[in-house]
Amino acid sequence: MTTLLLVRHGLTELTGPVLAGWTPGLGLDDRGRAQARAVGARLAPVPLAALVSSPLDRCLQTAAEIAVAAGAAARPAGIEVDDRFGEVRYGDWTGRPLKELAKEPLWRVVQAHPSAAVFPGADGEGLADAQSRAVAAVRSWNARVAAEHGDNAVYAVCSHGDIIKAIVADALGLHLDQFQRIQADPASVTAIRYTELRPFVVRLNDTGGDVAGLVPPADTGDAVAEGDAPVGGGA
Repeated sequence: MTTLLLVRHGLTELTGPVLAGWTPGLGLDDRGRAQARAVGARLAPVPLAALVSSPLDRCLQTAAEIAVAAGAAARPAGIEVDDRFGEVRYGDWTGRPLKELAKEPLWRVVQAHPSAAVFPGADGEGLADAQSRAVAAVRSWNARVAAEHGDNAVYAVCSHGDIIKAIVADALGLHLDQFQRIQADPASVTAIRYTELRPFVVRLNDTGGDVAGLVPPADTGDAVAEGDAPVGGGA
C-alpha cells in the first residue's frame, strides 16, 4: 500500500488576495519559510522513498525544507521535479486579484461546475485537464515507488491547492464538481494510501497532527486483504 503525502507549499506574498498561478520567480515569504521549516520538522520521522515537487519556486523551496529537516542520510538524494504537479494554468486570470475575478461570469462556473471551467487565454487550462494530468502523475509515481521501495513505501509531493484538491476528489471517488468542498491550506499535509482495490484518505488538510501514524507499519500477518476496509473502523 503505497502512501502519498501531499504537501501544499507555504505562503507567498500573493497567496490569498491574488491568483498566483505560474507567476515566475514567486517564492515563499517569511511566513511561508517558517511554515516550510515547520512541516519539514513534522515529517522528519517519516522515511520518504521519494520527494517530488511542482517546478514552481514556492513548492521547490517548501520541498527543500522537508529534505533538509531529517538530514541527507534519511532522505532521497534529491528533489525530483514533475511538471504534472504544477499549478493549474489559469491563463489570463494569472496575477489578478481574487476580488476582481469573483465578478467574472467564469467564477460561478469554477464554483458550481468546475469540470466545465476552462481558463481564458492562450495558455489557459481546464480544471478537468489539470486533474487528469495530476492523477496520472500520482498513478505513475505510485507504480514507480512501489517497484523500487516496496508496497509500504511513503513518498511526498509538494504541490498546489487546486491540484491537491483535485487529487483528493479522485481518491474519494467524487466528481470534480464536488472538489470545492475540499480544503488544502498552505503547508498542510494530506495523506492518501493507495491499494489495488481503493485509495484511503488517511489525513486531510492536516496542519499540526502527530505523524507517527504515517510511518510504514510492520508486517503483522493480518489476514485482512489489502484494500479491505476494517469493519467497525479498525484499531
